[in-house]
Amino acid sequence: MEKDIKKQVPVAKKINEFAFGKENYRLLFIGLAFIAVGFILMIGGGSNDPNVFSPAIFDFQHITLAPILVLTGYVIEIFAIMKKPKE
Repeated sequence: MEKDIKKQVPVAKKINEFAFGKENYRLLFIGLAFIAVGFILMIGGGSNDPNVFSPAIFDFQHITLAPILVLTGYVIEIFAIMKKPKE
């Protein structure tokens, strides 16, 4: 009876094996770079004087490009985490 129980328990192949492979880490850093660049592009466009309106905050860079880069970075991060490393 004890032999049957031991057969059912899965044994890990390698104890020192990492959860992510090289490609996963590479994709994680690429996604992090996309997110960082997106947030950097969101900076600026304001006015130094609070009484003066600056329409530069509604620029294509701040309203469209930066959020697209941030969302793309998050999608890359999710993909990098979900991707199985090559064995």
